[in-house]
Amino acid sequence: MPISPVHLTAIDDTINRIAAESILAQPGRDDGLVPCFSLLSDLREFCAEAPNLLAAVDAIRSLLESMLDTARPFDDATLGKLRDFVESFPILVAGGGVSAPSKSVPSVPAPEMPGAVAATPPGTVHELAGHSAADVLMALNLGENSDLLTEFYAEAVDHLQQIEAALLVLDQQPENPEALNSMFRSFHTIKGNAGFLGLVPMHTLAHEVESLLDLARNRQLRLSAPIITEILRSRDALQALAQQVGVALEKGSLPSQIIPVSHLIAAVKVLALGKTPVPAPAVSAPVDKPAPAREPEPVFDLTPQAPPPSAIAVPASAAPTSEKSTPSGGAGPKATAATVRVNTEKLDSLMDVVGELVIVQSQLIESSRDGSAINATLQRNVAQLSRITKELQATAMALRMIPIKPTFQKMERLVRDLARDFGKKVTFITTGEDTELDRTVVEEIADPLVHMVRNALDHGLERPEERLKAGKSDTGELHLRAYHQGGNIVIELRDDGRGIDPERICRKAVEKGVIAAGTQLSREDIFALLFAPGFSTAEKVTSVSGRGVGMDVVKRNIEKLRGKIEITSEVGHGSVFTVKLPLTMAIIDGLVVRVGEDRFILPSTSVQMALRPAREAISIVQGLGEILDLRGRFVPIHRLHQKFGLAGGSLNPWEGIVVIIEASGKTSALLVDEMVGKQEVVIKNLGAYMQDLSGVAGGAILGDGNIALILDPVSLLNAA
Repeated sequence: MPISPVHLTAIDDTINRIAAESILAQPGRDDGLVPCFSLLSDLREFCAEAPNLLAAVDAIRSLLESMLDTARPFDDATLGKLRDFVESFPILVAGGGVSAPSKSVPSVPAPEMPGAVAATPPGTVHELAGHSAADVLMALNLGENSDLLTEFYAEAVDHLQQIEAALLVLDQQPENPEALNSMFRSFHTIKGNAGFLGLVPMHTLAHEVESLLDLARNRQLRLSAPIITEILRSRDALQALAQQVGVALEKGSLPSQIIPVSHLIAAVKVLALGKTPVPAPAVSAPVDKPAPAREPEPVFDLTPQAPPPSAIAVPASAAPTSEKSTPSGGAGPKATAATVRVNTEKLDSLMDVVGELVIVQSQLIESSRDGSAINATLQRNVAQLSRITKELQATAMALRMIPIKPTFQKMERLVRDLARDFGKKVTFITTGEDTELDRTVVEEIADPLVHMVRNALDHGLERPEERLKAGKSDTGELHLRAYHQGGNIVIELRDDGRGIDPERICRKAVEKGVIAAGTQLSREDIFALLFAPGFSTAEKVTSVSGRGVGMDVVKRNIEKLRGKIEITSEVGHGSVFTVKLPLTMAIIDGLVVRVGEDRFILPSTSVQMALRPAREAISIVQGLGEILDLRGRFVPIHRLHQKFGLAGGSLNPWEGIVVIIEASGKTSALLVDEMVGKQEVVIKNLGAYMQDLSGVAGGAILGDGNIALILDPVSLLNAA
C-alpha cells in the first residue's frame, strides 16, 4: 500500500532531524539518545502503511530502547548503526515502491505534531543536496594556523552561546531587533573567520544562515518557529564542527569524521524561499580556494507558518549585545582592555600555590604564639601576611568563578525542545543567571539540572487540557533560580504543576518493595524515596522518564559536589527542588574535632550544632542501637573512634561531645572527644591508594603541620 504524500513529507523531515541528532551524538555520552528514540517513535507511526519500512525502524528503535532501559550512553557500534540507518532509509523508501509526489502537485500541510518543523515539499531536501561539496573533512593546517585556530575556537564558542541565547529570545519575540542583529553578527563573524582559515563546512553553512537572517533583518521574512528550529540545528552542527577544532588543538589529532551540513544548507535555502528575496550584493569571504559555482535554486511554495500551539514561551530578556567579531578577512588576536583569556590549567596551578601559601601562613601563626617579646614583631608581620594571603586567596578563587548563565541557557533550549515533544505549553523563567560559582561546580551541575528539568516537564507540569480542567492557565510555568546564601549557592527549580502526592509515592514504594506495607514515614522521608535507585511514579515508561534511572543520579552527583537537594511540594500547586552547593571545591570551611589523638574536619555546611548530652538523654533501642533524645527527636549516635579503629576515644556520650549533622535529608550524631575550632582548609587529594576510603572526602594540612582527614558525612553515614 503506497504511503500518503502527507506521511512522505513527515518521513523526510523526521529522517533529517534524526540525522542532525546522530551527527552531534558522541560515544560515551547520552546527548541525543532520548530525542532519537522519540523521533523514531514518530517515524514508526508514519511508516505504519509499509511493513518493510516499519521493520527497519523497529530494529534501530529497539536497540535505542534497550540502551535507555539500562541507562547506557551511545557507543561507537550503536552510533554507526544509527548513522547507517539514516543513510539507507531514504533509499529504502524510494526503492520500496514509494515515490515522492511531483513538484507540480500542491503539497498538503503535514498534521501538527509535537516538535514538528516546517513541512518541506517531498523530495526537496534531496534535490537541494547538491551542496555535498561542503560535506568534507576540515583542513586545519595546525602547523601554520595553530595560534589563529586557538583564537578562532575561543571566539566561536562565545558566538555559538550568543546565537542560542538570541534564538530563545526570538522564539518568543520574532521581531526583536536586538536579538536578531546580535545573532546575525555572530553568524557573520563565524562565516568570515572560517572562510579565512579554509574551514569549508563551517564557512558554507554559516554563510547560508547569514543570508537567511539578512532577509529577516530586511523584513522580507518573518522568523517562525520552524525557521528558528532549523537555525538551532545549524548552530548545533557548527558547534560540533568547532568541537573538532578544539579536540585537534588539545590532542593534535586532525578530524577523522565528516560532519554533514548539506542537508542543513538545503533546508535553510528552502526556508529562505518562503518569500522571494531581493537580490543583494554578494558578501566577500576570502577562502583558500574558489568556492564552487552555486547551482540555480528551485523555487517552492513555502509560506512561513505561525508557531505551533505547543511552542514554549520564553520571557523577554536582553539579548547578547557584545560585539566580539573581527574583520571577516582575519581571525587574529584582538586587543581588549577588559578581558584576557587564560588557560584553566594555569588557574588551577595558581589555586594550588595559594593553597600552599595558606598552609604556610597557618604554620607561621602557630609558631608565633609562644607569647615572648621576641616574637612580638613576628606576630605583627604574620598578621599582615594573613591579611595579604586572605586577599590573594579571595582573588584566586574569584578567577575560577564563572557565571551559571551558559548552563541556564542550555536548560532554556532543553525546555523548548521537550515542550514541543510533550505537546505542552510552558513559560520558562530564569533568575540569577549572573550568579557566579566555581568552574568545576558549574561543569558538574549541568547533568543533574537536565534530569530535574526533564522530570518537571514530564511528571510535574500537566498537559494544557488537564490544566484547564483544574482551573489553571493552559500554559505551565517553570522557574529556574540561582542565588547566594551564606557560603553556598542555591539553585531552585519551581513548577506550578500537579505537585507530588505522598500517598501515591508510598503506594509505589510498597509495590516495588522499597518499603514495607504500613511503614510510617515523615513527609521529608517520603519525598526522599524519589531518589531511590530504580524508583519511579510514572504509570508508563516514556522515551524521557519512567525508568527510575534519573533522580538517583541527580542525588549522587550533587552529593559528590558536597551539596544536598531538598523537595517541597503541595498537591495541585506544584513542587520546588532546591539544590545547595558550595561555592568552590578547592577550599572548605570546616569544624575541626579531636577523636583520641587524631583530628578530623567536618564540613560546616553539614553541621547543625554541637553539645554535651545529659546522661538520661542517651538510650539504646533494639534494632536501632544507641540514640540521643534531642528535644523530642530520636537521633542515632555514631562513634568515630569505632569507625576508624582509634584508641582513647570517649566511651560514654555524656563524657564527650556529640556533633549533630545533616546528610541526605537525615539527622545523625557523631561522638567526638573535643571541639578544636573552626578553620578554612585547602582540600588535598589522598592519592589512588586511599581514593575510595569510605567516609573520607580528602585531607588537609593543619597549622601545626599535621594532616587531618576531611569527613564526607553522606558516605560516612551510609557505611554506618
